[in-house]
Amino acid sequence: MRTAVLLLLAEEPMHGYQLMETIVERSGGRWHPSPGAIYPTLSQLEDEGLITMTAAGGGRRQAALTEDGRALVEREAGSWSDPFAGRTDGADDVDLRGEIGQLHEAVRVVARTGTDAQRRAAAALLAEARRKVYLVLAGESVPGEASDAAGGEAR
Repeated sequence: MRTAVLLLLAEEPMHGYQLMETIVERSGGRWHPSPGAIYPTLSQLEDEGLITMTAAGGGRRQAALTEDGRALVEREAGSWSDPFAGRTDGADDVDLRGEIGQLHEAVRVVARTGTDAQRRAAAALLAEARRKVYLVLAGESVPGEASDAAGGEAR
C-alpha cells in the first residue's frame, strides 16, 4: 500500500478516495483497497514527514508529497516492484487470507472471553506482528527471523 500511495502522489496530489479508485484502475481491478487500508497509510506517511494533508473542500483532505517524500520516491522507486502488476512469483500460492481469517477468529475469542491482561498481551502481539509485516514488505530483516528463513534452528 505504501509504495502505491507514494508512487501515485509523485504524479499528483490526491485525496483518499482518488487513491483508492486509481489503485483499482491501475491494477486492472485486481486490487480494491479499503478506507481502512488507505487512511492509516496516509496517517503513517504524514507522521513520517513524507506527505502533507491539506483541506481540499467538501470535507476531503488532499495528500501531497513533501520534499522528503519526493526525494524518497526519486531515490527508491527504481528498486520497488510495480505495486499494480499482477503477481507472477508464486505469491498466489501463499494462503494469506486463510491465515488472516484464523488470526481474526483468535483475536475475536480473546476480545470476547479473555481477561484484561490477555487482551493487552494480544494487542501487543498484534502491534509487533504488524511492525514485522511492514519490515518484511520493506525488504528489511526481521530480528530473530533470519535464521529460520535460511533454514536455521527453529525457535
